Amino acid sequence: QSQAAAAVGQIRLAHAYSEALAVGGVTAAQVLVTLQDSADRRRYLNIRATLETLLGLGTVPIVNENDTVATDEIRFGDNDRLAAQVAVTIGADLTVLLSDVDGFYSSNPQVDPAARRYDVIEQITPAMEAQAGEGVSGLSKGGMRTKLMAAKTATAAGCDLIITAGAALHPLAGLETGAAHTLFRARGNPASARKHWIASMKPQGAVTVDAGAARALGRGTSLLPAGVTAVSGAFGRGDPVDILGPDGARLGAGLSRYSAVEARALIGKHSDEIEAVLGWPGRAALIHRDDMAL
Repeated sequence: QSQAAAAVGQIRLAHAYSEALAVGGVTAAQVLVTLQDSADRRRYLNIRATLETLLGLGTVPIVNENDTVATDEIRFGDNDRLAAQVAVTIGADLTVLLSDVDGFYSSNPQVDPAARRYDVIEQITPAMEAQAGEGVSGLSKGGMRTKLMAAKTATAAGCDLIITAGAALHPLAGLETGAAHTLFRARGNPASARKHWIASMKPQGAVTVDAGAARALGRGTSLLPAGVTAVSGAFGRGDPVDILGPDGARLGAGLSRYSAVEARALIGKHSDEIEAVLGWPGRAALIHRDDMAL
């Protein structure tokens, strides 16, 4: 029944956001995801590319869990962790969780008058996790414990996270004028955390580039098929591959946006030739600069 109810509710939710944002001349888009979409590299890259495209077009993506197909085994289970995972996916600098309380407290402020709000948290400790308890809001799944889990996910990937009250009007603007909140500070930044993650993966193959492409990569550009001279291995879309220079020296690693078979077919091809070779438009970059660690 809950999945059937979600099928009805998703349409109404998307319509509500569409109407509200249209007042300001903003277009809304609906993106439904499941836990499997973040666990599978290929799906992860597809979601990331879609969200980046929507944001680049000035559209506001409304991301929600696809409750119509998600089961207990393959679901986020709460919007806190979903929000953190989406932030990590797009390399966001900040995640804001709107709650029924204005931050993280030493105990439940609704029952303990002596509860103290943390203004800034540099590291989440076991004691804090114990303080979070198992409280559940009447309007949502999860509680302060899931918010701490979300904060762990976000900060580990270089993204700050804020918990603040959502009942007040304009809560995001309120943060700029000093509204009460708790800030969980990130460790590093999203770009460095992502590149470290990519560099730590086991490569499933390799692409060799010419001298011109090697120089361009050094300037921070994406790797285009035109600069590729050879492809080795049997990798799929989203798999990690080594990037080799003309002399075979390893320049770095990256996540391929094409399979090995597709990449071989595109060796030396320019972007305007991709559709003719593959039979579908494809993407200009074989490895996008954001998916590369040199």
